[in-house]
Amino acid sequence: MPPYDCMFLFKPHIKKEAILDLVVRVGKHVSGRNGVVTEVKNLGTVQLGYGVKKLDGRYYQGTLMQMSMMATPEINKELHYLNKEDRLLRWLLVKQRNTKFGLDVIEDEGRLELSKFSEISRLNDSEDEDEDDDEEEYQLEEEETK
Repeated sequence: MPPYDCMFLFKPHIKKEAILDLVVRVGKHVSGRNGVVTEVKNLGTVQLGYGVKKLDGRYYQGTLMQMSMMATPEINKELHYLNKEDRLLRWLLVKQRNTKFGLDVIEDEGRLELSKFSEISRLNDSEDEDEDDDEEEYQLEEEETK
């Protein structure tokens, strides 16, 4: 199952209980289709670049939530009932591309990148040797001042 991120932009006056109710309902929908909700984040109140016009007015700010999940590809069609949800200003489902999990993360390319870190640490070690010389200079200056 591919990973997805679902972003919800709620109207600013919606209470936390109502927001959680909708997020839980979507989570139950995903798990009912053999999917898994991996993370839910509340990103707080955000200022919008333009007003979103709805039947009850125009909104210039909203509460942003992010739900990360692993679900079947049909989830996009199944979530279209959110279009009729009056608590939402907007919602967006994004499929994560080129995401690797588990041992697939470390491949030949990954090992090469890890070897670069050891080269960097060797450079840092050689710089540390220069710092030792600086300490001797400070000791000489202290002796001269006495």
